[in-house]
Amino acid sequence: MHSTVEGRLGHGVPQRLIPAWVGTPWAWFLTRKLGTLVLSFVFLVIVTFSIVLLIPGDAARAAAGPDASLEVVEATRQTLGLNDPVWQRFLTYVGDIFSGTLGTSFRVGTVSEQIAVRAPYTLVVAGASIVITLVLAFILGVGVTVLTRNGRRTWLAQAFSWVTAVIDAVPVYVRGTLLIILFALTLGVLPAGGAQQPSSYVLPIVALAIGPVCSLSRIVRREAESALQANYIRTTEGWRLSGRVVYLKYLLPNVVTAALTLSGLMLSGMIGGALVMEQVFSWPGLGTSVVNAILTRDYPVIQGTILVLGMVAVIINILIDVALAAVDPRHLQSRSDA
Repeated sequence: MHSTVEGRLGHGVPQRLIPAWVGTPWAWFLTRKLGTLVLSFVFLVIVTFSIVLLIPGDAARAAAGPDASLEVVEATRQTLGLNDPVWQRFLTYVGDIFSGTLGTSFRVGTVSEQIAVRAPYTLVVAGASIVITLVLAFILGVGVTVLTRNGRRTWLAQAFSWVTAVIDAVPVYVRGTLLIILFALTLGVLPAGGAQQPSSYVLPIVALAIGPVCSLSRIVRREAESALQANYIRTTEGWRLSGRVVYLKYLLPNVVTAALTLSGLMLSGMIGGALVMEQVFSWPGLGTSVVNAILTRDYPVIQGTILVLGMVAVIINILIDVALAAVDPRHLQSRSDA
């Protein structure tokens, strides 16, 4: 290990000055993930700045009002900096990001203030949906696999495959609408929209989570079925271990490793689904803010909100990779050698 550290950090460095964690697989793994985070941030900054250049319409006219005179519109354009060269607007945008304001809305306040008000609504729903998705998907996938093993309960296997495929195929806005019709309008047990009370969170979370639960549970089931056919599972059964030990100690870790590899993109996609869901439930989150900003051509709000959501998605994927490395050290080792 000492020679490896010396080779990477250079000769002549006293070993007592090098922290023990330097040169370990976890150190290099986390260093690469930090590099991924930085590169993703740079990419998102460029994309979010460039995307507003493609939005049709006149932001100055939208900010000044439809009845404003040409003189007022031109003065508004000058005030908003829309007449500045593109490179100067980009530098201003980057400066606003590092100042923490993310720019100033064309209508009211800074972008960071608006995001701070609306982000908790989106993040609570998306975060709860992600946790529910991971927990229920593993319970359903592994549970159905165990119950239908060796050709038992074929009706359950067929029903599981059919029901999860149908639900997963329904778009999130359709699922949300059906839930409103059933639980809000027909049964009257839950609110149809808004966020005025704790029960208002139930339908948005269910609408957002139920599709990914079905999709991920099918993945977990396939991985569990493959793992049960592996030699190491057959060996553990030959040791006459109890089913609980076999499933929890030997089966589940391998299923978690395989499923987490595929779930990163799925969970990041739930952030986008949350934006659609907000329109169905009149949810006061970031999705509603983005839609309103697009309609009013409030460029700073569009840029700042998409930047924040993009970084949230990147962080989710990095956390999935870290969890995957923690569950399976072999995966960590393979990545450290890459």
